[in-house]
Amino acid sequence: MADQNDSLEALMRRSLNGDQRAYSALLKETSRLLRPYFSRRLSNPSEVDDLIQEILLSIHKARHTYDGCRPYKPWAWAIAKFRFQDFLRAHYADQLRGALDFDEIEETLPGDVTETAFGYESIHAEVQKLPEKQASIVQLMHQDGYTAKEVAEKMGMNESAVKVAAHRAYKVLKKMLEK
Repeated sequence: MADQNDSLEALMRRSLNGDQRAYSALLKETSRLLRPYFSRRLSNPSEVDDLIQEILLSIHKARHTYDGCRPYKPWAWAIAKFRFQDFLRAHYADQLRGALDFDEIEETLPGDVTETAFGYESIHAEVQKLPEKQASIVQLMHQDGYTAKEVAEKMGMNESAVKVAAHRAYKVLKKMLEK
């Protein structure tokens, strides 16, 4: 094993010059450096091992690109990051192969799922129990299809006052319909 005082940069330079012991020490230290990071991000220990092996293999293949005047860790982490992205891309692609397509789900749903259980006609009696101004606002907006701005102009009110009154009416209607 290499001396504890050897930096990763020195180990890499020595390994590029053919020192097998330095290369072995470099790969062990790189693995020791990467393992905690990926162990926290992947739940399966065998996936961590596989990923680290892929990273070490990529470092081996790209060792000729290492600039001996620059730090080793950022160079190695860049390679690790790309291998991790590749791993995640493949992992999620495998999971998506078994997923249902939205078109398939839509075909199995009964009827129109966007329809509401209540229409204005079905709650007309409850709307008439509201105070006169609120009932008029709800009728104009939901039966006649006017916007809050148009209702405000028709009733001589401020647009925000129409929205507040409509909101209060909806709350009262909700309580009435829940009974």
